[in-house]
Formats: sequence, C-alpha cells, structure tokens
Amino acid sequence: MGAAKRRYNKTLTCRGEPLLLTQRKRMDQDPTPAAGFRQGLTNYGDPGFSTFLRTAFIKGAGYTDDSLARPVVGIINTGSGYSPCHGNMPGLTGAVSRGIMLAGGLPVEFPTISIGEIFAHPTSMYLRNLMAMDTEEMIRAQPMDAVVLIGGCDKTVPAQLMGAASAGVPAIQLVTGSMLTGAHRGQRVGACTDCRRFWAEHRAGAIDDAEIDRVGDHLVASVGTCSVMGTASTMACVAEALGMMVPGGASPPAVTADRLRVAERTGTAAVAMIAKKLTPEKILTVHAIENALRVLLAIGGSANAIIHLTAIAGRLGIAIDLDAVDAMSRETPVLVDLKPSGQHYMEDFHRAGGLTTVLRELRPLLHLDALTVTGRTLGEELDAAAPAFPQDIIRPRERPIYAEGGIAVLRGNLAPGGALIKQSAASPELLEHEGRAVVFENAEDLARRLDDPALEVGRDDILVLKRIGPVGAPGMPEAGLIPIPKQLARQGVKDMVRISDGRMSGTALGTIVVHVTPEAAVGGPLAVVRTGDRIRLSVARRSLALLVPEAEIARRTAELPVAAAVAGERGYRKLFLQSVTQADRGCDFDFLRAVEMKQTAPARPSGEARG
Repeated sequence: MGAAKRRYNKTLTCRGEPLLLTQRKRMDQDPTPAAGFRQGLTNYGDPGFSTFLRTAFIKGAGYTDDSLARPVVGIINTGSGYSPCHGNMPGLTGAVSRGIMLAGGLPVEFPTISIGEIFAHPTSMYLRNLMAMDTEEMIRAQPMDAVVLIGGCDKTVPAQLMGAASAGVPAIQLVTGSMLTGAHRGQRVGACTDCRRFWAEHRAGAIDDAEIDRVGDHLVASVGTCSVMGTASTMACVAEALGMMVPGGASPPAVTADRLRVAERTGTAAVAMIAKKLTPEKILTVHAIENALRVLLAIGGSANAIIHLTAIAGRLGIAIDLDAVDAMSRETPVLVDLKPSGQHYMEDFHRAGGLTTVLRELRPLLHLDALTVTGRTLGEELDAAAPAFPQDIIRPRERPIYAEGGIAVLRGNLAPGGALIKQSAASPELLEHEGRAVVFENAEDLARRLDDPALEVGRDDILVLKRIGPVGAPGMPEAGLIPIPKQLARQGVKDMVRISDGRMSGTALGTIVVHVTPEAAVGGPLAVVRTGDRIRLSVARRSLALLVPEAEIARRTAELPVAAAVAGERGYRKLFLQSVTQADRGCDFDFLRAVEMKQTAPARPSGEARG
C-alpha cells in the first residue's frame, strides 16, 4: 500500500462517525489548508452546507467515504471526434486512473475544449489561448490536489502547460503519442512531411488525382499525432525537457503498450507530486526553459515551439531573449535524423531511446540541477536511465545531422522584432540569396493569383505573403509554406525563398522565413514591401533586409492606412484582436502574461558546462 493511501486511510472514520461529517464539524477551526474534495467549496455563504451538498451529490455517482478521503487527481480528457490525434484517449485515461489508484489517489476525469489542427477554423493557433484559459479556470474551479494534462495535437500541449503554469496546482503532462507510419507502393510514408511532398508532386502534375487519393489512404496509419518531428512531437520533447513529463514519456507511439505504461506511471507520479508540493513554478524555471530550448535546437524541432515556449515562460515572468537563443543555436547541432530535417520517423526515434538519448548527448550543455515532476533533478534522472546502446537515429555531437541548431533568428529592417528560419530543413543554396519580391497582400490574394498563368514570377524570385500574422489572419495560420506557383512547379522548381508574418507547420521543409515581427497588419515593415523590391536573405549573417532606401520605407509607412478598429467584432474574436501579443511575446493574451518579466532565458552565457 502506498504512503499516500496509508496516510489518508488512517482518518477514514473518527469516533465512529463518517470522515466527511467529522471534516464538516472541524472545518471552521482546522488551520491546515483544505485538500481533496474539501477545497474550493462552491460559495453558498455556508461552508458546512457546501461540504454537505458536495458530498451528497458525489455520492450519487457511487463513491464511498473511503474513496472520497483520498487525494484527488484531476485528469483532463481532450478526446474529440474532430481530433484523430487524440483517438487513444479512452485507453490513456484508463491507464492514468490505474496509476493514480495504485498510488492511493482518487482519479476524477473532466473535459476541456480540444483543438484539432486539421479541423479548426481559421487555425488552431487562434484557439490556443482559449484552451489555455479553459484549462486554467477548470483547474482552479474544481477540487483537485494535482492534475494530469493529456494533450497531443499541436496547440493542445502548449495550451495545457500555459494554463497549468498559471493555475499553480501540481501538474504533469501526458501526450497521446505519434501515429504509426504506413506504406504506399512499398514506400514508407507518414504524416505530414510526406503529405506535403506528395501534394507538391500533385501540383506539379507528376501525380494524378487517382494517385493522390491512394496516397491519402496510407499516410495516416493509426490515431496519434504526426509521425515526424512536427510541432506535436516537438512539444512532446519540449515538455519532457522542461521536466513536466515522466522520463521517456515523449516518444512512445500512440497505439503501443509503451504509451499505456507511460500513462500509468504518469498517474502514479501525479499522486507523489502532491506531498512534495511540486507546482509548475518549481519546475518551469529559467534553467528548465533553457534546457528545453537546447533540446528544441538539437532535435530539429518546429519553429512554432519558440512561440509556445515564450508563452509558457511568460506566464511565470520569464522572457525569452531571441538573440541569446540564436547564440545557443550556433553551438547546438541537430542530432536527430527525423523528417523534415532528416529521413526517419518518431517510431525510429523511440526505438533509438527517445529523448533520453538526446539528453545524454547534450549533457555538458544542460542545467542538470533542473527539477522534474519525479522530484529528482534532470541529472539524477539521466544517471538512473538505462545505458546507451548502438543506434543511428540520434547522432553524437561530433557527428551531427546539421552543424548548427535547426532554427536561426533573423533580424534587419524587414524584421526589427525578429524572424525565424528552420535552416536545417532549408535548401543550402538558398540560405544566402538576393531576389525580386513577388508580393501577395493576404491569403485571399495568394489563392487568387498564385497559379494564374499571367503571374510574373521566376525561380530566383522571393515570394512574400502579408497579413497572416496574429492579428492579420487572425491567429497566425500555418500558411508560411507558400506553394510553388504551378508554372514553376511544372518546370521542376522544388524550393524558393518564402517570407511571411505567419507560421509554417513543423512538418514542412523549404527555405521559409516566418514569424516576421512586427506583422504587416499592425504596420510592420513587411506591410510596405512591393512587387519588384529587392530582398536579401543571409542566414550566415542572420540578416533579412529590404533593399529599399530608408527614406522610401518611411514614406511608404506614412501612407499605410490606419489599422481597422475592432468595434464591429464580438465574442472571442474581439477579445483575441484586442489582446493578442506579437510572436516575440508568444502570441499570448497580454492580460494572461505575468505583470513583470523578472528573468530572462537563456540566463547564462552559452557554452559552459551546466550542473
């Protein structure tokens, strides 16, 4: 019997009276903080009546005094018919519940909204902050001593971590896990890097309609998140690197016994966190954020994770310094051979030892004193991990996939607040490029003109898409992967430099500059770019420059129309447009961030040993 169960069982009765009756009698004079179902009473003006009513109703669900006396662990269920990424939710909640009960706790499952990337209009990012608010408020509103956050699809994990960071209750993350890979004509395929590759071939006329339909039958072989190092897999690795997940929890595929065992361990760990009072602010420190950034760069992870980490850190008063992140990137090579930066899939990553193997390689660069949900430090967890074994998916630092980190930070007169490029997934010959801009004013303009045979565009031009940022879209959709115009695709053009103030999917590859800040919709320099202007990209110099005289840029800026007011909007859209911050502040709502940024990550000069 676990210690928590023994502790709670000792007080199941008191002088022959049911425990909860005794609790009601002593509530007014008991100086200890309320726990379990005693906490967060509904306000009827009479605490005793509130306890009586809560007990009566919960007993209607068949609970006994024994079960109601145990520590309560909430389980957030984000299952949805609109999210196949979460299709294994019933099995996960069952395994988590088993782990909680084995440790002497009482599992209580409850829902929050769920966001499916493929099904959310206008984009899942638009709803991330709403889900974070839902998560935070439901944790605060309902009695629980700890909470298990179950997410998976791109924005669900950051939303849950943001909400939990603000709620302040011991919390632990569990992800649904990646889908299995399929096969098309004997070729291994998986979502969603291969989705984009096949679709590009279809646009180029190399694959007909019947063939692309057959491809679609095999790309997604099971429930679960994308099978490559896209945003979902990246955020799973980031959550483990932050210390918010049990060791080894990031990589097991969705439909495996390993995933269910991780779920059970997660439930058990949640109960143990209660006695240790392991709240998120004790784990999500500057050191943890820096570890996560280091891992993000080494796995060739999604650029979206920079925005999400900025939002998570911002809830706790930690600001992320993009220039320091870039300095870290120059010394942190990509070690993981996964699409889109490499060739393999998440199944292979798991078989190679998962994130533990990556952390072992990065050990001299990590803060080993960072605390994890187990109550042990990262260094202690690595010491306790199974020994390394031969594998070729995760490379040693002296033999990397890519010499620098997967993401580079760009600045210049076109992006004074910064922009990002996933250099490990770009075409090497385009990382230093100057070209003529071909400009699309918004997504509708792009859809109307991109494939028009009359469009004047050449393979050396630079495609620019405006007004798909946080405010302009709204919601900063993953439209930064501007398709190659059909007239060029049919000539065999596979990649071009593309620039936008939006995002791109973590599964995408190409020479794509995203997160240009400030965005065009709020008067950023991108708004004044015109077709025919020259733009120079230099990743080596970390520069993105509009080659137009500053006086001309100032003149164009002065002529920009005043930003449209939100007076005609209503509901969540109005709240979003009034409150969303720019990408460099995580696209969080300004009123949800900490009032003051008291710390900065990375906090120390890069390159020194951590410990």
